[in-house]
Amino acid sequence: MKIGDTHVHSLFSTDSSTEMEEMVKKAVEEGLPHICFTDHIDYDYPVEGVEFDFNMDDYFASIRKLREKYREKILVLAGIELGMQEHLVDRYEELLKKYPFDFVIGSQHLVDGSDPYYPSTFDGRTDAQIYRDYFEEMLKDVRAFRGFDSLGHLDYIVRYGRFKTHSYSYPAYSDVIDEILKILVRRNKALEINTAGLRKQLGFPNPSPDVLRRYRELGGTLITVGSDSHKPYSIGFGFEEAGELLKSCGFTHYAYYVNRKPVFVKL
Repeated sequence: MKIGDTHVHSLFSTDSSTEMEEMVKKAVEEGLPHICFTDHIDYDYPVEGVEFDFNMDDYFASIRKLREKYREKILVLAGIELGMQEHLVDRYEELLKKYPFDFVIGSQHLVDGSDPYYPSTFDGRTDAQIYRDYFEEMLKDVRAFRGFDSLGHLDYIVRYGRFKTHSYSYPAYSDVIDEILKILVRRNKALEINTAGLRKQLGFPNPSPDVLRRYRELGGTLITVGSDSHKPYSIGFGFEEAGELLKSCGFTHYAYYVNRKPVFVKL
């Protein structure tokens, strides 16, 4: 059986214009057993005029409709991707109490109050300096926020560095990354393998194979798999390669979440 996709976006995310049903249709076409919408909530996003928020009642109504319509073909799940910032913990916890999400991704999208998607984030500093700041900020946010189920695309920032992987390796930042991974293991949180890194020609998913191996060495067993798709063409992208990589790192199962509880599937 193919691996299901637990990280996809739709027009409820500010950075996507794709109807939910188009994503579901493509997942069915690809033979995926489940799909989880994880549209973006990034409160206090720092770019003027850009707001990552949406109407939750409309969101859940759309998911319920698709879950019923496609119930014989695929399991449609309701998730959310939260852009972590330390001062938002209480606000996010209130959101999670109010709505019945199946799955919550915690992601680090900002460093020093800026989104690395924008090249100006790197002005005046080297990639290595920004990467370290990013991981240190992630560590603070992971320590503060217990409400997520899986940590999304841990080394996401490498996608946007001026020289990409040239200034990045697990050993260069292992002091900080290890502390992040230890928190995940201690709190029984999952680590996401996000195949957008393959799609964006990094040569590896996010996080890198060395980080995946280290998570396993530290006792981590919870892995979620997501494409980070914003358009149908990339749903399930690179999942066969991701599955083989996970097995080579010592993982035997991946997980998806229903009602905030992991369901394990053999790789």
